[in-house]
Amino acid sequence: MKEIKIDSEFITLGQFLKYVDLVSSGGEARDFLNENEISVNGENENRRGKKLYRNDLICINDEQYKIC
Repeated sequence: MKEIKIDSEFITLGQFLKYVDLVSSGGEARDFLNENEISVNGENENRRGKKLYRNDLICINDEQYKIC
């Protein structure tokens, strides 16, 4: 599991995807969300505006991340 440190109260899923270098733009984030299996805290998620908070668990194609 990779731990991702944030300095703000939350980040959006689209920002997260850019932060971990999976995409480089919002348009790519939209396509990435449509083409990959992503869950946040065990729930399937495809909204790039979904807010991620500390201790949230994100799973992308069997790769796990934790917001710290």
